[in-house]
Amino acid sequence: MRIGILGTCWPYRGGLSAFNERLARQFMSEGHEVELFTFTMQYPDFLFPGKTQYSDAPQPADLSITRTMNSIEPISWFRTVKLLKQKRIEMLVIKFWIPLMAPCLGTIARLARREGIRVVSILDNVIPHEPHFWDKLLIRYFIGSVDRFVAMSESVQRDCRIFLPESRKDDVLLSPHPLYDNFGESIDKAEARKALDLPKDKTLLLFFGFIRDYKGLDLLMKSYAKVNSEDQLRLVVAGEFYNNGEQYKELERELGLEGKIIWRTDFIPDDKVRYYFSAADMVVQPYKSATQSGVTQIAYHFEKPMLVTNVGGLAEIVPDGKVGYVCEVDADSIAAAITKFAEMPADKRESHFIKNIKKEKEKYGWSKMTAKLYDYTK
Repeated sequence: MRIGILGTCWPYRGGLSAFNERLARQFMSEGHEVELFTFTMQYPDFLFPGKTQYSDAPQPADLSITRTMNSIEPISWFRTVKLLKQKRIEMLVIKFWIPLMAPCLGTIARLARREGIRVVSILDNVIPHEPHFWDKLLIRYFIGSVDRFVAMSESVQRDCRIFLPESRKDDVLLSPHPLYDNFGESIDKAEARKALDLPKDKTLLLFFGFIRDYKGLDLLMKSYAKVNSEDQLRLVVAGEFYNNGEQYKELERELGLEGKIIWRTDFIPDDKVRYYFSAADMVVQPYKSATQSGVTQIAYHFEKPMLVTNVGGLAEIVPDGKVGYVCEVDADSIAAAITKFAEMPADKRESHFIKNIKKEKEKYGWSKMTAKLYDYTK
């Protein structure tokens, strides 16, 4: 088929770009022609919470990318549909993650369907982590524009079905978030720590990714302060602040954690991701709300134990006690799991968790995702 992927990719950075580019490569490996259609402007600068939307990396040489749509300029939406028709796209895949993009993505989808193009959406979220009063109206507009959906967790599947009539409930398929295997292979832990100037003799907990309120870094810090074996631990916070970073530094002082948290709060480029995960002993995701998480799938790829909270779809993909810990959204519950992990001998961690991770990660191949997307004709 001629497949179009509509959404974020190079020159934009972050998890959405990584996902769409990896999906394109999977389709290509299965014999399809693939074009990525991305934004000339994704967010107006005043709406973007980070330092920059753009990647420093050169355009991927193996991908065909066209910048065509402005998220707030309707003329560009019509131009994009004309381009889809010219390229003879047969199936259009749209990654949906935020209601703000519903007018742009939903209008393109509706117009593409009029041209005979089948439209499938992969849903990151339906109901956002940080809601607004206008969300439901925008969500309904987008949901009504798509032929079929692939949700990456049961919670997102349920959320999508809320906005569909009974006759369309089965149009929401389920396929877990595939592994992020595009950041390279793991490297020796000691080598990774040396490269990042991290302590070589401590148990390292890694909090990774953009820092937003719903991701619970404040909760993690309160939990960390409760851990009895705190001195043998170091918490590494690797990711850019998407809210007020000073509140966390103030909390660090209040909790007496100075010197026990290692802050790396610039954006982590793709070529450094494997160093952070290779250096870590456990990846921690103390989220207050969630659907699924790409961080979990990076941890699976690098075969790292995980701590997650029992929200959204996180517990679906992190079997408690097998590949890590599922905790309540509670400082005592998280602290107890961290203590349990810290007090476990390193060799036992390897034998207990890693063998289970190797087995569990087999469920999350990209071919399973594309098989669901091909299912749109049924």
